[in-house]
Amino acid sequence: MKKENIGIVETQVFNLPHELELENGEKLRDVQLAYETYGKLNPEKSNAILICHALTGDAHAAGLHKGDSKSGWWDIMIGPGKTIDTDRYFVICSNVLGGCKGSTGPSSINPETGKQYGADFPFITVADMVKAQKELVDHFGIQKLFAVIGGSMGGVQVLQWSVTYPDYVTKAIAIATTARSSPQQIAFNEVARIAILSDPKWNNGDYYSGSAPTHGLALARMIGHITYLSDASMHQKFGRKLQNKEQYDYNLGFDFEVESYLHYQGQSFTKRFDANSYLYITKALDYFDLSRKESLIEGMKTAKAKFLIVAVSSDWLYPPYQSREIVSALSANELDVTYREIESNYGHDAFLLESGQLGYLIGNFLSHTIVSDVMRNDIVSIRQGISIEETARVMFEKGITHLPVVTENDELTGIVTSWDISKAVALKCKTLDGIMTKDVLTVKGNEDIETAAKKMEQNNISALPVVDDDNKIIGIIGSEEINRLIGGYR
Repeated sequence: MKKENIGIVETQVFNLPHELELENGEKLRDVQLAYETYGKLNPEKSNAILICHALTGDAHAAGLHKGDSKSGWWDIMIGPGKTIDTDRYFVICSNVLGGCKGSTGPSSINPETGKQYGADFPFITVADMVKAQKELVDHFGIQKLFAVIGGSMGGVQVLQWSVTYPDYVTKAIAIATTARSSPQQIAFNEVARIAILSDPKWNNGDYYSGSAPTHGLALARMIGHITYLSDASMHQKFGRKLQNKEQYDYNLGFDFEVESYLHYQGQSFTKRFDANSYLYITKALDYFDLSRKESLIEGMKTAKAKFLIVAVSSDWLYPPYQSREIVSALSANELDVTYREIESNYGHDAFLLESGQLGYLIGNFLSHTIVSDVMRNDIVSIRQGISIEETARVMFEKGITHLPVVTENDELTGIVTSWDISKAVALKCKTLDGIMTKDVLTVKGNEDIETAAKKMEQNNISALPVVDDDNKIIGIIGSEEINRLIGGYR
């Protein structure tokens, strides 16, 4: 399928029809959410996907704004023929509550005073952000989202959706994220906030009529940006290369390319983001903790969705162990969860950059590939009653390790493996009945491949016969076919 760009898009604004009650008990009036949509909502309103952005993201996930040459932040994933195919899905992305890209936040006008909120803006949580998003989803008349997808803080929102509104989420895809902020994550956020608060121009949050605390905000961004990279990616990108010079200057200016890069990232960030929003959103992340009674299992017991949890091997901001904690909690609640860890040197930023690996995983998860799509149809089987010698010859000539045993009507009656042949020789068995497995684990052609993979993993086998409703064999699926499609299980 040809991949195309969405083209020109516009950010729209949704005004909540009533006050928004926050977790802390306070209420916000005249709340608005900036959002964009791509694709068309089907008549059943069953094809909607909500995309949740990261800490400093916005509603502009794909396409181009008129007169702008920069595509949306996840344009590589969203569009006609792309992983999140707008020919199939109706995609929504909104700027979070507390943001500064069109949604109500500290830089918005306080209806009580007629001036910007500044530090008078109430403290919010991720649950409040999701509650506002739920109002937007309801506005479209959507009763159940086909999927909620996000990375980093976007993944945090995905998990919040799954436990707060479990009946509204069919599939949940959380990438490079956590179910509760760790001490290290809180520590980095606090240092970034202190950088802003220490800037005299912050002025207790009241700077909108004067100069903004750009120095503090730039420093906060520099600190944060380091955590988004990895040691390997920084070595690869910068090494110890000097910035436009051949030797050290021996002064307090920057000598190295990495220093110049961080200063550029910090300064450019101040042109697009509000310092107060950075303070409030990072605080909301610090508060985030889905565990109940110190138990993540207890905290996630209300979830009902089918989950894809993706970690990044080199991510030290949201390390893979945090994703595995999520998987363990979901599994303990007997939920359908798939875990993948992508290999990447990009660090945390891989969720924005690894379009190939992520596209593969997300695309298959969304499309719900079934066994019959990938099974081998050219199966080799043997008839019940043939000799062990003949069975061994067939295995040798065909280069196979699993051989289904069928009746004259092709009904599966057992399976013989190369290990069974070895056992027959050792035990001097004469017939197949003495060595073959009769209670055969099978899979149906209409089952999804994740189910087949889990059966193999749980039973420590590398292939499954595929049968129809009459138990007649129609194919075979092995771990190789599954691994080529969805990657190895860890």
